[in-house]
Amino acid sequence: MSRGKENVTGVTEFLLLGITSDPEQRQVLFWLFLCMYLVTVAGNTLIILVIGSHPRLHTPMYFFLINLSFVDICFTTNLIPKLLVNHVAGTWTISYPHCLTQMYFLISFANLDTFLLAAMALDRYVAICKPLLYHTIITPQLCRGLTTLMWTCSGLISLVHTLLMNRLTFCSSAREILHFYCDAYLLMKIACSDTRVNQHMFLGAVVLFVAPCALIVVSYIRIATAVLRIPSALGRRKAFSTCSSHLSVVTLFYGTVLGVYIRPPKSFSVQDTVATVMYTVVTPMLNPFIYSLRNQDMKEAVGRLFSKGSKSS
Repeated sequence: MSRGKENVTGVTEFLLLGITSDPEQRQVLFWLFLCMYLVTVAGNTLIILVIGSHPRLHTPMYFFLINLSFVDICFTTNLIPKLLVNHVAGTWTISYPHCLTQMYFLISFANLDTFLLAAMALDRYVAICKPLLYHTIITPQLCRGLTTLMWTCSGLISLVHTLLMNRLTFCSSAREILHFYCDAYLLMKIACSDTRVNQHMFLGAVVLFVAPCALIVVSYIRIATAVLRIPSALGRRKAFSTCSSHLSVVTLFYGTVLGVYIRPPKSFSVQDTVATVMYTVVTPMLNPFIYSLRNQDMKEAVGRLFSKGSKSS
């Protein structure tokens, strides 16, 4: 049977190998992922509610943060419920259409994360380096326009990836994915047909992924230079404190993503699967804690929200 015919006769689903095949470890991971998912949804929903209910936080930085929290909820919802359902059902398969759909939203939300983090870095740069021009440059219209552009570009980039992946053929003898979700990187690895076009697109996507990171680095170099010129230690501390939350999230997100994906697909291992948990699950879960615990305005707003709730009850 030829490779082309083998594909026609049936790759209708893939087998997700997950992080481990040990039943006891899978049971532990089920409860761990369930708890992390619930914390992620609750924490990011709280961020959205807090910012939405406090006019003082209706600023560009928090506008981008609301979008980031919403994207993080969508990002984890695209992956974790399927993992939990598979565990309960005792099956680790995913249908071909569901696989491509999951991959589409994964790429789209991952790109949105990078764009939003870059927009937040730009906001901090203007606020610290050009404070007198801040309200002239970072306007509500610019924020809405940037956000619309980010959502549109992310969707289109993801669509191109998905359409290119859909043209590949997969043999029934090679349908195992060494992951707990459908990853474009690994789908290319098990494809039976020529993946050169996909690989070129993937390299282009890596460049596009790294470009916001470069913008963030340049922004923070300029911010650090400007802050170090502030004569008082209190002023320097206050300026750095406005960036610490964002910088922590950027380091967590980019550190794990770049560590896993800037390598050939053939070198992907179980250790890399574990590492991807950091940016797919752990980072979205930690974001609300980082922004609420390391940001005085957010801490005060969360306190006021809970005090209102206790008074009303």
